[in-house]
Amino acid sequence: MAEVFDARLLLEAPERFAGMSPPAILGVFGSPVGHSLSPQFQNAALDAAGVNGQYVRLEATEEIFLPAVRALGRAGFRGANVTIPFKVAAMEAVDEVDEEARQAGGVNTVVVQGDRLLGFSTDGMGFSRAIREEFLLDLKDLRVMILGAGGGAGRAAAVRCAAEGCERLVLVNRTVEKVRGLARALAPKFHSERLAGPADRLVAIGMDEGLMAEQLEKIDLVVNATSLGMRLGDRLPLPTRLITANLLVFDMVYTGRKTRLVLAAESAGARAADGLSMLLHQGALSFELWFEGPAPIDAMRRALRQAAGR
Repeated sequence: MAEVFDARLLLEAPERFAGMSPPAILGVFGSPVGHSLSPQFQNAALDAAGVNGQYVRLEATEEIFLPAVRALGRAGFRGANVTIPFKVAAMEAVDEVDEEARQAGGVNTVVVQGDRLLGFSTDGMGFSRAIREEFLLDLKDLRVMILGAGGGAGRAAAVRCAAEGCERLVLVNRTVEKVRGLARALAPKFHSERLAGPADRLVAIGMDEGLMAEQLEKIDLVVNATSLGMRLGDRLPLPTRLITANLLVFDMVYTGRKTRLVLAAESAGARAADGLSMLLHQGALSFELWFEGPAPIDAMRRALRQAAGR
């Protein structure tokens, strides 16, 4: 099940997927997609749920992605996940976009419903569940700083923080205009009679060490939603000198080992976790959308940890 399929096959030879044993009924689009751990734990979920089907990797190009998604139903698929770099494009591929996906600016889960395609984003809720699992705290009780909040999973996490009424939200991005626009969209969520005004509770800044240091004085949870940490030579998204023992640190990056940010946070005495739990929970939420029932989360967790070498 480790094979990577050319997404073009959905158009040119859809019977290939139905003829597999078990038939391919779910998949993940990406480029590259060979590293994805989703098949390992989604296939464990299908086995645990007694579903005759498998989840496969689908390598796509920009040109083939939209028609390939639209061909899912004809190929016998129930749905698919979408990862980098196609989450934004997936909004155009579906017939209906869920409100949270619209606010997040991207779709990571496609559900085939008859001849229609529905688009959802489970990144934000997956993030929320991961924070609860890792730190035993809810977003509504936290002051949160998100590094790389301008798009992708970082934007989805920001939207979820606002939806759950976090006490304070600081949006950080290399291109500050992106998070300023997001802050304007989220501002109505931060009006409160019992707490400080929206200007104090919702802040958008560039990735400047001095500005981040100033904001960290009133932050409980720091989230890395940038890609920094995926490669060994990457610099830390948050300078070591800014990490203190009172912070919670959540790195959306996950590898087979602890990321440099997690190691730096633990060295400073902070509690830290990587993004493996977020991958698990966003995947479980996708499964629930495809099958309209609870996901076998324990089986998924065991398979994911094994695949990640944990």
